[in-house]
Amino acid sequence: MNTPTRTILMAAALAAVLTVTGCALMPERLAAGTPRAQVIERLGPPTAEYALPEGTRLQYSRQPAGQQVYNVDLDARGAVRRVEQVLDIGWMQQNIAIDRWTRDDVLRHMGRPALVEQVWSFKGDIWTYRFLEFNNPRQAHVHIDPQGVVRKLVFTDERRSNDFPDRS
Repeated sequence: MNTPTRTILMAAALAAVLTVTGCALMPERLAAGTPRAQVIERLGPPTAEYALPEGTRLQYSRQPAGQQVYNVDLDARGAVRRVEQVLDIGWMQQNIAIDRWTRDDVLRHMGRPALVEQVWSFKGDIWTYRFLEFNNPRQAHVHIDPQGVVRKLVFTDERRSNDFPDRS
């Protein structure tokens, strides 16, 4: 086999491996009915796991550096029922129930935040989640009072390092 042919075959094999492993790490490509063991084999261990009334939620969070949280909901038999990426502005506006959701609801749906901080003007914690809106980096700030109740949801643009002036 000559060198150009060998190079082309090696490149094709590498592309195939990358395609297969890349898809293996994409929760949104899981088919309904996929068994739990196969989910964990393809995606690795979840970042969190929660009991649901009708089964179990395996959560795959890419926070703090990433901008997605995938919830893989399994039915009572342990098969995939639904896969949902929740760090989406529409999902958050529609689902986060101000004055009703608790800290546990936020964890169960959105996982651990990228950042927890406090400000003078709000008594409680502000949980910050990084997400993309039309490929623009944004942040969702969930304000949780000392009793553990969500009181406010605010969205801001995420400042990137190139947004700051060079002071060198």
